[in-house]
Amino acid sequence: MFLLLGISILLASLLLINSLLSLVLVGLWRLSAKLTNRGSAEARARAVFLLRVAPAVLSLSFAAFLLTPSYLVYEPRATSEKVSLKLATLAIFSLVGIGLALFRGLAAWRATRRLTVDWKAHGRPVDIEGIGVRAYLIDHSFPIIAIVGAIRPNLFIAGRVLESLNAEEIAAAIEHESGHLAMRDTLKRGILRACRDMLLIVPCGRSLDNAWADASECAADEYAAREGRDRALDLASALVKIARMIPGGARPAMPAGVFLVNHENSIGVKWRVRRLVQLAGSENRPQFRKAFFKSVLFWFPLASFVILMTIIANAPTVLLSVHSVIEHVVLALQ
Repeated sequence: MFLLLGISILLASLLLINSLLSLVLVGLWRLSAKLTNRGSAEARARAVFLLRVAPAVLSLSFAAFLLTPSYLVYEPRATSEKVSLKLATLAIFSLVGIGLALFRGLAAWRATRRLTVDWKAHGRPVDIEGIGVRAYLIDHSFPIIAIVGAIRPNLFIAGRVLESLNAEEIAAAIEHESGHLAMRDTLKRGILRACRDMLLIVPCGRSLDNAWADASECAADEYAAREGRDRALDLASALVKIARMIPGGARPAMPAGVFLVNHENSIGVKWRVRRLVQLAGSENRPQFRKAFFKSVLFWFPLASFVILMTIIANAPTVLLSVHSVIEHVVLALQ
């Protein structure tokens, strides 16, 4: 009973903490959305990403650093407490959510891998100036320009796109995709999907997913536009031409990738074109941080959090307090 009770408490706490924090942070985002819209799209995308992954990171950290040690140290091995129906129900919901996240993540990875292998087999490598990954030219009915792959990304571009766009428009579109590479958007998309699927039974956070998708696309546009007025206008022209090439109702058959024209975004091509025209006419274009500072901004808070949690977890009074909370929660769920 000791092991079963511990696993049930662990799963239930993951579900409850993750769900509660997700609801709080979604509400916080909705209240502050107008303020964050004043900054750059890159900063907005980073803020939304952190808000979206924070509930999962915090709930897992609580379980790993506080809940599990306190239970193992202070809970009697011959406990008389039983797993109640309420606790079991919460644990099952949590387990199903985690299972669905793993299943859907694996299914998306396998589907993406199969399609990527097929595109590589039927396409041909092509030299594209300005992109730091391998590029492949493919024959596809959808006018694809996409970065695919979280760990080893590749660029795929449809032949009809190369035929329809001039050299300047191609360069602008490639610069947009380079923006996605610089911000590691394919990896972030996979992480966000895992966080979303873990709470599939408790639907919340979808607005943050949409906000990140829109902000990341705008950030990639701004990344290209930083090169100057002509580059911004060339990208706007490329977006219009590609949008006109899309067959009615067609969508790219790729579960995981970042596309120049993405049907999942709510902002649409028209909004992006207007924004690019505004950037072209503005003297103060968004500036992007260098890779070193981006790494520091990401890893320093994470490392500090892990160190802090480790210090707290080694304080006996903290673990005793956490165990006391566990006892009260289990009692309330009887």
